[in-house]
Amino acid sequence: MADVAAFDLGPQAHIVARLVTGVPEAGLGGRTPCPAYTVGDLLGHLAGLAVAFRDAARKDLGSTTDTSPDAAAPRLPDRWREELPQVLDELAEAWKDPAAWTGMTRAGGVDLPGDVAGAVAADELVIHGWDLARATGQEYAPDEAALRASHTFLLAAAQDPDGGAFGPVVPVPEDAPLLDRAVGLSGRDPNWTPTPS
Repeated sequence: MADVAAFDLGPQAHIVARLVTGVPEAGLGGRTPCPAYTVGDLLGHLAGLAVAFRDAARKDLGSTTDTSPDAAAPRLPDRWREELPQVLDELAEAWKDPAAWTGMTRAGGVDLPGDVAGAVAADELVIHGWDLARATGQEYAPDEAALRASHTFLLAAAQDPDGGAFGPVVPVPEDAPLLDRAVGLSGRDPNWTPTPS
């Protein structure tokens, strides 16, 4: 993929943390745009990826960076309302170090350049932020820099001959908002709503 210049992941991490605080307890079993995930599962996935990408930025490689996100079902921490915003802050702080964006690191068991890992972190926060907002009926406007990095990453991933790393691309008009285009590239329908199953 094209090189991604270092930028501050803090604004997007704070947006996701705000969404977390808006999740009602009664909504944890609700549907999300990720068919295999409930809202609780999505929160557990966010908690795991925040730790993994925090450690990837620090080059603190080990079990948190070696484990594939598909290796086990996401586990929602008991104190998720406190723990998830805290680890999102730690992720953002770790990526403020210019060294995080250089050299090689690892996330999800995959070795990758630091700048690519930063773009993947941005993508995870942008797209799963959208997932969470849609699933819980919250307003969502991602950070512009994180959204641009996410779209750039997803556009490159969509060139994969296997149809994209995140499932088949959902066609979206070229003049659609950038968020809708990124969501479509991630294999999601920008018009998804949590209709009863």
